[in-house]
Amino acid sequence: MTGLPERSRASAIPASRIGRAAGLGGVATGIIGSVAASGLREVMSGRRPDWRDLVLTPSNVTRLADELARMRGAAMKVGQLISMDAGEMLPPELAAIMARLRADADHLPPRQLRQVLTRAWGTDWHLRFSRFDVRPVAAASIGQVHRALTRDGRDLAIKVQYPGVADSIDSDVTNVGALIRMSGLLPQGFDLAPLLDEARSQLRDEADYARERGQLAAFHDLLRDDPRFVLPEPQEDLSTQSVLAMTFLDSEAIETLEHAPQDRRDNVVADMFDLMFAEMFRFGLMQSDPNFANYRHDPATGRIVLLDFGAARPVPAEMAQGYRALFRAGVAGDRAALHDAALALGFFGPTNAQRHASMVTDMLAVVFAPLAEGRHFDFADPTLARRMREQGMEMAAERDFVHIPPVETLYVQRKFGGLFLLAQRMRARVDIGALLQGYL
Repeated sequence: MTGLPERSRASAIPASRIGRAAGLGGVATGIIGSVAASGLREVMSGRRPDWRDLVLTPSNVTRLADELARMRGAAMKVGQLISMDAGEMLPPELAAIMARLRADADHLPPRQLRQVLTRAWGTDWHLRFSRFDVRPVAAASIGQVHRALTRDGRDLAIKVQYPGVADSIDSDVTNVGALIRMSGLLPQGFDLAPLLDEARSQLRDEADYARERGQLAAFHDLLRDDPRFVLPEPQEDLSTQSVLAMTFLDSEAIETLEHAPQDRRDNVVADMFDLMFAEMFRFGLMQSDPNFANYRHDPATGRIVLLDFGAARPVPAEMAQGYRALFRAGVAGDRAALHDAALALGFFGPTNAQRHASMVTDMLAVVFAPLAEGRHFDFADPTLARRMREQGMEMAAERDFVHIPPVETLYVQRKFGGLFLLAQRMRARVDIGALLQGYL
């Protein structure tokens, strides 16, 4: 759930399947018409038209991105998954469209918001509150969050699901997939189907606010005695399938700590990595969404505020064992064991070329080098970022290496990647090896 940007706008979301399909259909028709007209002009000018150049005009790119952002739901989720899990393999133009959907989210206009709340709470719902802020404090692909004060004095965060999102998951994902395929921009051999299936699964989970309420309660129990973290408390009397009510926690964005003293930044990042290891190796339950907005901090107490458990999912025991083997190999500097653990986790497949397996193993060796040498992990070190970027570009240049790991591995890697980026932004120095000792 992202904080609401200044450029965020109110726009009515199409709530019916027909309306949502019509929106995407209109975009497809407009793009096809634009391509046909441009192609005809090229032919009449004696030039051979290039399909990619015709599709990727500035107006077509803007049209597609705007419509996907307007629809939210599956449209945004597919964009988020593709940009995070396969962004390095995509043409830069398509990757830019998908990445935009990770940041941009329109919000509901007041009239449509009132309709949603009336269906959830009844016509007199406003009598329960002494204040209800119509402009949301955050908005994302599934819903938006409002701050409210009840008549009995509870300061709450009210998470409201966008209308039509839950009922249109299957059709939305199918239609968005068709639109992306129509662009002709996916690399040859790229199988979009697993990401579309995962988008459906993740959307169903995140659209089930009763499930999220249960996950929030589970994490409350797991972290009850840990003074480093604080979570909102669910409010049963105001929560429904489409509305999740929680206590409002006054806090600041975690990124605001990037100018804090070094030891403060180091401690926060260390605590977040320790939590991730605990989720994987002790709890067997991981909040897998790495969005920065899911982590905040309370300046008054120094505690880390944890939000948004819609993407919480179990970590299978065999997956935890696979990562134990990977970490042990990395800490030991054992390249052969690192290769075997990466293969078992699905970072590459048994049929991939040996050079591709070596490229993945090389990248993992770079990441684990500080642990193997017994050093603190210096996330501010530009050398590490540069080497990883160079290796990533080398892998992306191998157009015949289009491999998507298993979904379970993708979730874990997404969490690791998100924390890694946050730690880089914090310029933290953390003894990751020492944190791992208690889990390996």
